[in-house]
Amino acid sequence: MKTEKQLKAEKMREWSPDELRNKEKEFADQLFRLRFQFAGGQTDTLSNIRVLRKNLAKVKTILRERELAESAGKS
Repeated sequence: MKTEKQLKAEKMREWSPDELRNKEKEFADQLFRLRFQFAGGQTDTLSNIRVLRKNLAKVKTILRERELAESAGKS
């Protein structure tokens, strides 16, 4: 399995909301699968799990920032 790399938030901010939602789902699915592999004894997945968790958190943070900015703009 390939090693995941940590993405930069600046690059993620360039993505459209649809791209962010797709990446959020993709990261969540990959994380789910890696957790099962890790529980099964494949120890090389721990670093990938950590990177995926961080990338997923960044995507969720950016989506939330945009949501808050949108609601502040409407008020």
